[in-house]
Amino acid sequence: MITRLRRMWERATTRSTQPALRFDRPLLLFQSDDWGRVGVRDREGWEQLRAAGLALGEAPYDFYSLETASDLDRLRAVLKKHADSSGRHPSIVMNFITANVDFDRCAASAAKEIPLLPLSRGLPDRWQRPHLFEAYRQGTEEGLFYPALHGLTHFCARALARALAAGGERSQLVHDLWRAQTPYIYPRMAWIGYEYWDPELDPQYRFLSLNDQRSAIHQAAQIFQELFAAPPLSACAPGYRANEDTHTAWFEAGIRVAQNGPAECKPPFLDARGMLHTFRTLEMEPAIVACDVNKPVQQAERCFQRGVPAIVSVHAINFHSTICDFRTPTLALLDEFLMIIEKRWPNLCYVNDADLFHIATEGSYIFHGDRIRVGVTTAEGGV
Repeated sequence: MITRLRRMWERATTRSTQPALRFDRPLLLFQSDDWGRVGVRDREGWEQLRAAGLALGEAPYDFYSLETASDLDRLRAVLKKHADSSGRHPSIVMNFITANVDFDRCAASAAKEIPLLPLSRGLPDRWQRPHLFEAYRQGTEEGLFYPALHGLTHFCARALARALAAGGERSQLVHDLWRAQTPYIYPRMAWIGYEYWDPELDPQYRFLSLNDQRSAIHQAAQIFQELFAAPPLSACAPGYRANEDTHTAWFEAGIRVAQNGPAECKPPFLDARGMLHTFRTLEMEPAIVACDVNKPVQQAERCFQRGVPAIVSVHAINFHSTICDFRTPTLALLDEFLMIIEKRWPNLCYVNDADLFHIATEGSYIFHGDRIRVGVTTAEGGV
């Protein structure tokens, strides 16, 4: 799925008319999607779905579940082994889905809207992830995790509601999944779309209206505030499906960094409203595609040579271990990658999206009370 999204994004990406930003120090950051989003609950849920007739195990996202506190602890341990030229550890920008399907209310409700459970109120009833929320907060307090907004839901609620109302095979599949407390398995139901994008409508109608996007983003930002006691500064649209209305609604909600999809060596830029647009210049997705460490190192080198931040895409599934152990090989790859990068570029800076925004607009960022200066140039001059 991630490979297909990358190809679609690259075809859709056009050259920005805004001046590109380039930096005089190597900058490395990680952007990671789907945190907080539930999938297949556990082995019991997996077997329940198999008993309902689903032939699971054919694609990586059949194994998508949800991170555990142990997954996050292991990730934190690897990040703590590494530091940049200022002594700072790497930080993972974690894009959170802020609500999950409330399966119990769905079973008892005939309402047209799909009942949702805010992540700030916990997980659906039969989902057990002891100490997960404490692990989110601990990593954030340590500066190892940087929470950002992914959305209210990952799927397009309009598309899902339409399928349920129509009945038939799609509706039956959804109900089978919901009985096992799994909201959906994307490769099996691409018609479910992405939060702001309904794939089966005519192209000019696929994106939700500004008002509908504004409502969803406002709800998601409110839940994010409840969960992390701070508003989101950075956001990535599910499936990278965002348009000008999305950016408008984000900006109104306080978002100042718009994360875009993969685009090799594409530099960030500031748009007319002052929102920073970033592009994922490296992909490290070993749960989806086999990845040798040399490839992301070479991609990082090309970025640094051009003054472009190395922005690594690594989705949450890569750190999961509940149904399939994607975590162990991912952490080994991450550890080796960081060791090579630190050795080869001793003036490296590990940053997150907020730091990059401050560098782009002020020429520096703050770490432990010290101002770290990074030179920034554009086609029109310097910052």
